[in-house]
Amino acid sequence: MLRIKKLYLFVIKSFLQLFAGTFLVCLFIFMMQFLWQKIEDLVGKGLEIWVLAQFFFYSALMLIPMSLPLAILLATLITFGNFGERCELLAMKAAGIPLIKVMRPLIVVVICISGLSFYFQNVIGPRATTELYALIFSMKQKSPELDIPEGAFYHELDGYNLYVQKKNKDTGMLYDVMIYNFSDGFENAHIIVADSGRMEMTPDKKYLNLHLYSGEQFENLKTQSMAQKNVPYRRESFREKHSLIEFDANFNQMDASVLSNQAAAKGMKELGHSIDSMNARFDSIGRGYYTDSRRITYKKVELTSADSTRLEQNQARSINVDSLFNVQSHKKREQLIQSAMSRVQSQSSDLSMKSFITSDGDKNIRRHQKFWWEKITLSLACIIFFFIGAPLGAIIRKGGLGMPVIISVVLFIFYYIIENTGSKMAREGELQMWFGVWISTMVLVPLGGWLTYKANGDSVVFNIDAYKVFFMKLLGMRNKRHIFKKEVIIEDPNYPEVYNRLDALSQQCETYATKERFDRAPNYIRIFTRNEDDTVIQQISDELESLVEILNNSTDTQLVNALNEYPILSVNAHKSPSSHRWLNVTCGLVVPVGLLFYVRIWMFGRRLDKDLRKIEETNKIIMARIKEL
Repeated sequence: MLRIKKLYLFVIKSFLQLFAGTFLVCLFIFMMQFLWQKIEDLVGKGLEIWVLAQFFFYSALMLIPMSLPLAILLATLITFGNFGERCELLAMKAAGIPLIKVMRPLIVVVICISGLSFYFQNVIGPRATTELYALIFSMKQKSPELDIPEGAFYHELDGYNLYVQKKNKDTGMLYDVMIYNFSDGFENAHIIVADSGRMEMTPDKKYLNLHLYSGEQFENLKTQSMAQKNVPYRRESFREKHSLIEFDANFNQMDASVLSNQAAAKGMKELGHSIDSMNARFDSIGRGYYTDSRRITYKKVELTSADSTRLEQNQARSINVDSLFNVQSHKKREQLIQSAMSRVQSQSSDLSMKSFITSDGDKNIRRHQKFWWEKITLSLACIIFFFIGAPLGAIIRKGGLGMPVIISVVLFIFYYIIENTGSKMAREGELQMWFGVWISTMVLVPLGGWLTYKANGDSVVFNIDAYKVFFMKLLGMRNKRHIFKKEVIIEDPNYPEVYNRLDALSQQCETYATKERFDRAPNYIRIFTRNEDDTVIQQISDELESLVEILNNSTDTQLVNALNEYPILSVNAHKSPSSHRWLNVTCGLVVPVGLLFYVRIWMFGRRLDKDLRKIEETNKIIMARIKEL
């Protein structure tokens, strides 16, 4: 009998409760984004409730695979952040349970979710996409007043061709309108030209109400024979004109099978078959184009044995083609030029047409390849985001909807940008398709592995103080002392002993500074070849810190305040870049890096000399104060 540990049940229950909420929120966000893109297809069309319900249902099914990775990232961040904030993760580690073992049950759950994501993309998603875009296309046909393009003829109205130069989407006004009315036949065509106009549906959805302003109407008076040259017509100017155009606005949904050949409407098996068939087809077309070019444009001259013999006999003789052209008459030369230009234009048009066909086929193949690969990468994104979110939550130890939400959004935007950029470059042929689609995965996998390793080892990745100390050391910055008088002092310092130790410390500092001569530039070779520690400075630093700790127990405020004047010594920064000799030698050989380290070490040496002088001055002040006590 399979028994699940109570700890695993607790972790799974905590995760699933948050995952359900985050998934619904993420799905809602993506649906709102999609709705904003398609808002023009929905507004003002008088759509019934069941049509809108279909729209939201199919869009939700299509967007589920996109919502799952973000939901997993956010849920794991909050789950493990709550564990850390409530010290539950600390209790688990205290009981000998490492982080990776706590993550173990959720790994199984996330793998199942990843499989569900793949199922949606491969089976349900294509069907939902087909039905959704068939529905959207049907919506566009229902209300043509919102679908009229700018700068092109619109011929979706029976018997009419409508041209609009510009339209205002906010007010619905149309500008520079031209209407060709062929409802009574081509011989009785009506042509209307207007400066502006507006089109709207009547309340009964049976007619289009057309309002035109400041225009002219041209109309044939009667049917005329095609052989007759003069056709009488009537010209009418108007300031305002209203007319009704019969239009059937009943919503008839388009058959989804019409869009079944699109890449988004296919599963992996169908995509693979389509890619193979298109490759075979366009390879055949390409070979045919190549054969035609070799036969017509780049025809290979076949020589007989007699031609070869004649060429060998006349090998030294060169043929001047221009001389053959110049001996022709002026009219003949014009004919030859026109013939050559005609042939060049014909070949150029033919090659352009062939290039369009092959490039369009190549784009279609790459589109199918993109959808094929994305079904795998988007499913794997669920697992990758889990290995990013879980360790991040354990590291930051912040639950709720504050920091986890910010980190999740930033990481997902980062992933979205890389994924879109790679996919776009792959679609345009600038990158290999597999590389463009997988580049986001290749970037995030190392990040997830590194975060999991750091979190499992209790590494302080987001400790601001640790990074502050590191950069301060790198830039040569240091903290100042902040010593205050203690409220309770058990035992006063032994001032005579402290006095002698301060005097000895001053002598040691003076001797060392005189010996080292920090005012001179250091030896470049010695810096990068000798990596011994400076034991004298280490002794001075230890003695200084010991005296500061002793004098901090003093009841004299002036003496305690003087302790803040002591500098914090850098023990080895003036000697070599690191404690590893091979690394020092490598830095020295790389000239730009070596010069930077050389200047840095020289600066640290000059600063150490000033620090030693500062210690001597502060010692004199404290020793004088001790005498007064």
